[in-house]
Amino acid sequence: MVRVAAVEDGQLGASLGIVRGTELRAVNGRAIEDFLDWEFLTADETFTVDVRQPDGTEHSWTVARPEGASMGLELEPPTIRRCANRCEFCFIEGLPKGLRKPLYIRDDDYRLSFAYGNFATLSNVKERDIARIIEYRLSPLYVSVHATPWEARKVLLNNPRVPNIIEQLTRLADGGIQFHGQMVIVPGLNDGAVLEESLTDLWNLQDAVISVALVPVGLTQFSHLYTGKSMDRDAARELLEIVERWEKRALAERGDRWVYGSDELYLLSESPLPDAEHYGDFPQIENGVGAVTSLRMRVADGLSRLPRLDGKRIAIVTGVSMAPLMPPLLASLTQATGAQFELLQVDNSLFGPTTTTAGLLVSDDFRRALAGRTDFDLALIPAESINENGVFLDDTSFVALREEFPFPVFPSYDFIDVLEAEPAVGSSLRSAA
Repeated sequence: MVRVAAVEDGQLGASLGIVRGTELRAVNGRAIEDFLDWEFLTADETFTVDVRQPDGTEHSWTVARPEGASMGLELEPPTIRRCANRCEFCFIEGLPKGLRKPLYIRDDDYRLSFAYGNFATLSNVKERDIARIIEYRLSPLYVSVHATPWEARKVLLNNPRVPNIIEQLTRLADGGIQFHGQMVIVPGLNDGAVLEESLTDLWNLQDAVISVALVPVGLTQFSHLYTGKSMDRDAARELLEIVERWEKRALAERGDRWVYGSDELYLLSESPLPDAEHYGDFPQIENGVGAVTSLRMRVADGLSRLPRLDGKRIAIVTGVSMAPLMPPLLASLTQATGAQFELLQVDNSLFGPTTTTAGLLVSDDFRRALAGRTDFDLALIPAESINENGVFLDDTSFVALREEFPFPVFPSYDFIDVLEAEPAVGSSLRSAA
């Protein structure tokens, strides 16, 4: 059973008499357990739905749903499946107290993998779940593989009961399910021979594995579980050599690169980042694979749309890893707008110096970078550092932070998104002399 959280006027659900709080109990006699059941079992043009209204009355309606018509129902969020692992590199295990409460939820839910692209280990998946994934064609999934050799995976996930991932993936692949895989590489644990065996196992699953990303382990000063070696330049270069060898094979035999190194791997190894052609359709950009290249593309494509902002001073605040990549981008923005851009690199005051990603900066970092500055007309900070509710990791709202400064502050994904926003930004800056 799932409960309705909201009903859209004028849609099928409202016409049936479904209201907020209605319990959706069954479709065609089959019990509804979550949003997946509801979405897939109501996809037919005709079906029967059993409900219980908030007043306790029960109804069974036969619904004729024209193709493309919406039921217009928003369901209450499902109970999230929690992670039973304690991975050495777990981000949540490396969090201090006092951050946004949802950050401490360790989800490991194949439903969220399908719906939102969240990576799941499949370590809590049962036989019934496997059958459900295949029946509902939940493909592609995003799977945290980390290692395919069973013993190595038990160590990495700190879970002696973790199932055999290759047996799971083989069963799903035989059912027509495809995957994107990721491996967080811990030097000394799943690099070298373990990594080679893992890539070979995934390769042998043929086209079921769409892409694989190698991500270097990232630690904070609170990562108390970690016992592996640190990821340094030499280790990152060794990983890239493996990536490039497998890419060459994949291009020759399958026509795409198949395995990718994350941007952080290139930055750690002090290697140049590939161009856009390298990433194809950017299959794992949300995993930090090709994100910098995509940023460069968006900036280049958007320059012609920017207004002139001659004489204006604009602050760009970013983290340690992105700062060295910024000067060419800011030079192109200066040429297009006439504005003067000042780059402000900040260290992560919460997670420590080993955390260099701009998206993990917190409000105090931006406050520290911009404090006492009255010479800017505008400041841009990484939009990735704020969630969909406008809150930083340290539970401070963006609205509260920007009110501390005498100039406008905007979150930005690629500079273009803010600077082209005439007249909200451009004309207001030109008039602020």
